[in-house]
Amino acid sequence: MHHDMDDEIQATISSILTTRTAAAHLHGADFSALWKTTVECVSGGKLLRPRILVGAFDAFCADAQPGLQTREPVLQMAAALEILHFSFLLHDDIIDDDLMRRGEANLMGRLLVEARTSPWSVVVGDELPARRLHWARNAGLLVGDLMLTLAHQLFARVQVDRPSRLRILDLLDATVTETVAGEYCDVSLADGYLGSDPDLVLKMTCMKTAAYTFELPLRLAAVLAGAQRSAEDQLGQVGRRLGVAFQLQDDLRSAFESSNVHGKDDHSDFREGKETALIAYARSTSAWEQLRPLLGTQDFLPSSAPTIQCLLTECGARKFVESKVADQVEAAMQVLMDGDGELPAAVRDFCHEIIGKLESGAL
Repeated sequence: MHHDMDDEIQATISSILTTRTAAAHLHGADFSALWKTTVECVSGGKLLRPRILVGAFDAFCADAQPGLQTREPVLQMAAALEILHFSFLLHDDIIDDDLMRRGEANLMGRLLVEARTSPWSVVVGDELPARRLHWARNAGLLVGDLMLTLAHQLFARVQVDRPSRLRILDLLDATVTETVAGEYCDVSLADGYLGSDPDLVLKMTCMKTAAYTFELPLRLAAVLAGAQRSAEDQLGQVGRRLGVAFQLQDDLRSAFESSNVHGKDDHSDFREGKETALIAYARSTSAWEQLRPLLGTQDFLPSSAPTIQCLLTECGARKFVESKVADQVEAAMQVLMDGDGELPAAVRDFCHEIIGKLESGAL
């Protein structure tokens, strides 16, 4: 996964968004300003999912350099994946009341800053903070819907043969449905609508993150490269396991590391009372009585975070989740080894590269 690949992907995303800037102007200066801020936010991503897609496709084509006509649909799909991801992030940040992403202000956070200097501040007066926050979240929700529609347009218009396009659209449909189901499970767990247990939380993690972060890019690469369905399925199984490991690792970082590592608000999972695998495990231990009053409270105190971290470590929750990460990585390796030679050696090597980066925390 190299810098020139990132440049290709970013240039494609920029081209797609820029061509829609004129349409935004047609709807007035305010909407045009919202679109401009949105474009800036989309451009700040790590490009994990697009890089997995393009890297896997290049691995499939390692023995035959694809021409520009073959590569263009791949870059379009890579851009569509990043835009799809951005739409999910917006909705997720609204659900979680987060104003930061990747260590910087997210779209809602930027809109709040911009609104402070608008004439609106004079009109609204003392009600400004609450009204401004409500406005910014609603704007984020609308932009999330717009980005989801744009992603679908890109998937539907990709220049491939009809059977491949239908397969790609089926993958998009299944992935969006599963991701929404996972997010619904997540909020239901957080609000106590569903009873928690580690197995349910792992299932939620699989639905919410694994499907579109690793499985979808790898499956798309196989389809675009013209691989057999059996090879696509094998890659999908690898991706699903790595996606679970990636999310569990992210939960560990959010709980035990600072925002400059995980990019979200400090202690946001504790503040929100998010039902991660760490918390689900801790519920079954004697530490829960001390943990419960510290989590998900309106008056959450950042100073309580070290106590929460200590309790999660002492009760075995941290070790449990770390072992689950290792189990998922091992399972992914096993799927790679168990295949009957359907995946080219270069594709296997690429998957091993991803595994190495995941284990080292470099993804």
